[in-house]
Amino acid sequence: MATVLHLTGPVLAGPDEALDELWVIDGRISLTPPGPGHDVETIEGWVLPGLVDAHCHVGLDRHGAVDAETSEQQARTDRDAGTLLIRDAGSPADTRWIDERDDLPKIIRAGRHIARTKRYIRNFAHEIEPEQLVSRVRAEARAGDGWVKLVGDWIDRDLGDLAPCWPVDVLTEAIAAAHEEGARVTAHCFGEQSLHDFAAAGTDCIEHATGLVDETIEAFARRGIAIVPTLVNIETFPRIAEPAREKFPDYHRHMLQLHERRFATIAAAHEAGVPIYVGTDAGGSLPHGLVAQEMELLTRAGMTHTEALASATWGARDWLRRPGIAEGEDADLVVLDSDPREDVRACATPRSIVLRGATVG
Repeated sequence: MATVLHLTGPVLAGPDEALDELWVIDGRISLTPPGPGHDVETIEGWVLPGLVDAHCHVGLDRHGAVDAETSEQQARTDRDAGTLLIRDAGSPADTRWIDERDDLPKIIRAGRHIARTKRYIRNFAHEIEPEQLVSRVRAEARAGDGWVKLVGDWIDRDLGDLAPCWPVDVLTEAIAAAHEEGARVTAHCFGEQSLHDFAAAGTDCIEHATGLVDETIEAFARRGIAIVPTLVNIETFPRIAEPAREKFPDYHRHMLQLHERRFATIAAAHEAGVPIYVGTDAGGSLPHGLVAQEMELLTRAGMTHTEALASATWGARDWLRRPGIAEGEDADLVVLDSDPREDVRACATPRSIVLRGATVG
């Protein structure tokens, strides 16, 4: 007979919902104790749903797709940091085999990035022209797990600055096509104009969103468009921009301006009611396992510790349509030494991790 886990709380099932305890029986959450005759292992601490990284790239490094061994190590690093649910925001690697591994995080895939020809990082994306966008979006919607990832802007070398990649009319048709296929759309956007275009076209989410201004903040809030700021990635903007200082001074200056106002931008979006979720952009040039660091940066952008925690737990799981702590659901849990609602830095050092009902790490 399998060992039953007994987790003694507080068990944080929601921002205002703390249970005293729960049990894990046959890999699933039970809010009532088992009958007699079971071996019981007790784990004490502050219990959370497994953390969510809503912008992560398993199977990718700065050069493109990586092999299975590297992909596994990336997934293990996220898992050991408490990330048990990943929205993979674009990868050229086939990581479906991870779904067969009970010891690795669950992944929601957005297929492969879709970018304009020669307007994104080499080897990352399907690179196409606008007349191909609708058909490519349909294909990636069918290949993914309910999401499509577009590259909304990138440096235009003729212009010498960030510029939108897609005409608004084509973008509108492509997003409608994704919705017809049952998928939601998100997009990489740094600059201001692409955010106007994607809001008008009906997007569901934006990654980074550094170019938000009052007008687009209001539109995002009114339409319920979510953002995943990836502040740990935005911290690197000065390094990203530096090689362009001489050749593309407008781009260099623009990137530094976006970086300088990053916290004020996200604070304004938060104050306006724009939904915000935790994502790290791990896998390109950034290491994996940075969810706690991203939560802490969100508190610097005006979110309370409870709000930042929700953006990586209950709120993120609701948004991604995945369960948290509830009767009969898979036991994907993180146990901490202290209350993360008081300080999200508690999430940086999990005491114990339970994935699909088994302790791991």
